[in-house]
Order: sequence, then structure tokens, then C-alpha cells
Amino acid sequence: MARIGVEPALSDVKEALMEMGHEVVDLRSEDDVQYCDCCIISGQDKDVMGISNVTIAGPVINAQGQNLEEVCQAVSEKLT
Repeated sequence: MARIGVEPALSDVKEALMEMGHEVVDLRSEDDVQYCDCCIISGQDKDVMGISNVTIAGPVINAQGQNLEEVCQAVSEKLT
């Protein structure tokens, strides 16, 4: 399965992805995104101007405004 980076605030998402068989790592710094196939962010730390430095080649999913099922579905769609 995939290696997925998840912000620590999204513990329910982390647990659900682990149950799906994914390897999940906490995103605490830029170094944590290395070797991740996908990252999930809470959207709370998004830059006010909407500008961010991309440090991952894979998809980044913003979980803000989505429920657990929607986030897991987005991960499945992005990784297929």
C-alpha cells in the first residue's frame, strides 16, 4: 500500500488509513513528506495568500470541510 503523510490534527483520518493498510507518517516538518505517495493536510495552516511551497511530487489533499469518508475516498482516487 501507499505511504501517506497526515497532519497530527487528523488522528481519525490517520487511523482510518492505517486500517485500510496504508503506511501513515505524521507531518511535523518538511522532511516528513519525503517518500510519501500522498499527503493530507487539515487546511488550517494554509498560507493566507494561498501560496505554498510544494515539497512533494504526489497529490496533496486538503481535508478541510470534508468528512472522514470523503477524505479516504479522495486518497483512493488519487492513488489509483
